[in-house]
Amino acid sequence: MKNREIARMFYEISEFLEMDSVPFKPRAYQNAALTLETLKDDIGKIYRDGGLKALKEIPSIGENIAKKIEEYLTTGTLRYYEEFKKKMPIDLEEIVRVEGVGPKKAKVLYEKLGVTNLKELEEAARSGKIAPLAGFGEKTQKNVIEAVEFLKRSRGRFLLGEIQPVAHEVIGRLKTLKEVGTIEVAGSLRRMKETIDDVDILVTSGNPSRVMDFFTSLPGVVKILGKGSTKSSVRMKEGFDMDLRVIPPGSYGAALQYFTGSRDHNIALRKIAIDRGLKLSEYGLFKGSKAIAAKTEEDVYRALGMRWIPPEIREDRGEIEAARDGRLPELISPQDIRGDLHVHSNWDGGADSIEDIAQAALNMGYDYVGIADHTQFLKIERGLDENRIRERNREIDRLNEKLKRSGRRFRILNGCEANILNDGSVDLEDEVLAELDFVLAGIHSQFKMTRAAMTERICRAMENPHVDILSHPTGRILKRRDAFDIDFDKILKAAKETGTALEINAYFERLDLNDANILRAKKAGITMCVNTDAHRADQLHQIAFGVAQARRGWAEKKDIINTRPVDKMLASLSSSP
Repeated sequence: MKNREIARMFYEISEFLEMDSVPFKPRAYQNAALTLETLKDDIGKIYRDGGLKALKEIPSIGENIAKKIEEYLTTGTLRYYEEFKKKMPIDLEEIVRVEGVGPKKAKVLYEKLGVTNLKELEEAARSGKIAPLAGFGEKTQKNVIEAVEFLKRSRGRFLLGEIQPVAHEVIGRLKTLKEVGTIEVAGSLRRMKETIDDVDILVTSGNPSRVMDFFTSLPGVVKILGKGSTKSSVRMKEGFDMDLRVIPPGSYGAALQYFTGSRDHNIALRKIAIDRGLKLSEYGLFKGSKAIAAKTEEDVYRALGMRWIPPEIREDRGEIEAARDGRLPELISPQDIRGDLHVHSNWDGGADSIEDIAQAALNMGYDYVGIADHTQFLKIERGLDENRIRERNREIDRLNEKLKRSGRRFRILNGCEANILNDGSVDLEDEVLAELDFVLAGIHSQFKMTRAAMTERICRAMENPHVDILSHPTGRILKRRDAFDIDFDKILKAAKETGTALEINAYFERLDLNDANILRAKKAGITMCVNTDAHRADQLHQIAFGVAQARRGWAEKKDIINTRPVDKMLASLSSSP
């Protein structure tokens, strides 16, 4: 939990530094925060075991930042951070989530209008006080109002990638108790929904009071909302609630099914039970007072005349009928992924070398990895022009030769993430695109075009014969920015006609495509690709979020191109209708 606390402070420090136009340092704190976010080991334990020296051995952690980590771990505060907060007492984390309001604009809004939080920002925009400010204008003011409305709609929800590590840490601690038997997460977290409001955990135990005492005193618990012999509820430091229920072993399966949901799925199951003269509840499936099934989920589903249904698709979107008729899909699994085709190296905005990325991909058991650096239009990410792309490709060739000499059956693919410009063209010459193993293309600017114009822009990009994959197709960023206004049916039609694959972006702030659009793409016969969009080698593990999203959209191995061996995958990219 300390990892996330320190990462959050470092992100804010980078934004405070950016406010003051301090060069280089903001990126250093961003990289340190990214490292801490994805660090598997507890930063506190690393320091206890090895002191300052061990901290400095962590990638992106230099001596100056290591000393700040040490200060926080030993004192519980960080003076450098507190000084920024005192000088600029604003809820920076909240305000910069508003699309179009970066740290520098947040500073102007505070100095000119006294805006310190989201509520005050909305009041300033609705009262017309933002438009007259230099560098803002009517369009910015309108966009601020729309962005604040979007944020208010998503308030109270937490990202899957934020909440899952905390839940896993709590479960890990509970598993150390000899009094805990079976333990599993339920609710929307078990269904791997992209945003989650709270966490449900179910356990079996012969000593519930001991388990509840331990749970309610865990690190990270800031408030006990309720404590009983079979259920306790707490508020975690991150802001979400967590419930723990102790379930009798004999009804554990029924309880797990019930508390996993979804609500619509459970209602549909209860109707089936009623039609059969039965009653279904969290205690079991009953005929009168006799329990017919309760011990396992499989027993409950079987007694209702169907196969067990994977949690990710329990949304009452046809899964019950498919389970009854034997038509459930064989959902893709993380083990099916053979390579990641959207990884950024230190040639652009990434943090790690191509060789380090290749080693991380090998460690994950992959057969290949695709280096998809940004291209020249995206200057903020040090996008590569034609000459730099060719220079980078020579390095990839050298590394592939080295891998070949070592006897490793692994390949680094040279690709790029080209930018789709306003007119639908991409920002690299076709001659260079043709030299690459694969080309992703995505939109990184001008998000507010009309529905017709944005749809035409994307379709035209897919018509480029060198564009193989449309990256983060709808452009959304969860809890920050809504999807583009597009005609998705036309996008699907163009993808089918051009043979363009659609990306399922695994980065937990995107998860784009969403589950409904994945299902639509699958039904339309469109191939897809699960990628991480990793900017660090250790972010390759986030592929699990993308696979979960693909499963929620009913995707099977055959629907995802990077489940194929490298030659077959590349052949599928190069072939078009």
